[in-house]
Amino acid sequence: MRRAMKLAHWPLCLFFLFSLIWIVEPALAQKAKTEIVIGANLPLSGAAAMAGEEQKWSYEQAVEDINKGGGIYIKEYGRKLPVRLVVMDDETDGGKAAAVVERLIKRTKVDFLLGGYTAVHGTLPGLITSEKYHRYYHTSYIWIPTFLEHNFKWGTMYFFDPALASETIFKVWNSVPEDQRPQKMGLLLEDSFDGKIMNDLVSASAAKYGYKIVLRESLGLGAKDFTTQVIKCMEAGVDGLYVFADTPETVTILRQMKQTKYSVKSFIGWKGPWPYEFYQAMGKDSDYVITDGFWSKNYPFPGSKELGERYYKKYKKDSVGIGMMYALCQVLFQAIEKAGTLDGAKVRQAVLDNEFNTMMGKVKYDSKGVATFPQAFVQWWDGKQEIVYPFEYTKYKVKTFQPWEKRQ
Repeated sequence: MRRAMKLAHWPLCLFFLFSLIWIVEPALAQKAKTEIVIGANLPLSGAAAMAGEEQKWSYEQAVEDINKGGGIYIKEYGRKLPVRLVVMDDETDGGKAAAVVERLIKRTKVDFLLGGYTAVHGTLPGLITSEKYHRYYHTSYIWIPTFLEHNFKWGTMYFFDPALASETIFKVWNSVPEDQRPQKMGLLLEDSFDGKIMNDLVSASAAKYGYKIVLRESLGLGAKDFTTQVIKCMEAGVDGLYVFADTPETVTILRQMKQTKYSVKSFIGWKGPWPYEFYQAMGKDSDYVITDGFWSKNYPFPGSKELGERYYKKYKKDSVGIGMMYALCQVLFQAIEKAGTLDGAKVRQAVLDNEFNTMMGKVKYDSKGVATFPQAFVQWWDGKQEIVYPFEYTKYKVKTFQPWEKRQ
């Protein structure tokens, strides 16, 4: 009888035991959580190493700044947790990027991921891998259509709209007196997927704004001589030139323009002229060149000037990208606090549901996980990058490209 009674008590004891575990385990887990771990796959070697280093610096500064205040307050834990950034080199290789992200998720056990550099080399493989493991991947550097076609549920992206950005070329041209505006436009575009996209977008925007394209020429990737393309532009009377190419190719084109004494009313370079290495190669000949960018230390938002000065102090050059990458971190950090948890799905939802204040201005994502910003345009002048666009952020007036022989 006593034995039967003892046996009857076992289910009740087990019930209380498991109840205790259910109560204590989460509390112990919360107590044990001492930091927020954020991973990033970046090209620290390979073709995009220069961009990867700049991106890494931006992420590190954002983490350093949030940690100065003790980290991010997590309501679920009732306290602030510091952020630890773990960066791994994807070697500017898409296949390796996927492996790096998988390693960050499975071995490092990161809570969240910040994106890599460009869709092909890092961002898209990172998004796809994170989707597989249901880990939130918060990124930039990917075209909107490419992001949307995958219908990501564990990713968000923050970048400019290339269609709207292509219109900026003509908004800038329309901002100068009519007699200084180009009449015949030429496109020199690298032979790549992005080059083909920009050909279509710029062509559509030119038609919309009433500008005539008289010449389109392809640029071989890594080519060393563009004399043929430059001469064709001269013969066609091109006075407004749009060049989509990397820095070495853009430098070569400008040098060959100078050698042939070929000048235009406006030279707009996309991606090639914005790195400081362009100015180092061209010196005073960089004057008047207009280029794209993402941000400027002269933006009228809190922290912009200080971040720009911090970067200049370390590298002795300016950047048109660090503010955008810093802002990406600001959004993630604010969303984590608003969500009050480290649950990736809830943090992503907080990104979709809120508006964020950043050094890029206000940022608002749509229901598909996309947020955009107006792409900046700057003009090289006396070794500085002066803001040309957005117009509301600057008082600088665009200078017309001057003939080589009339320059001092």
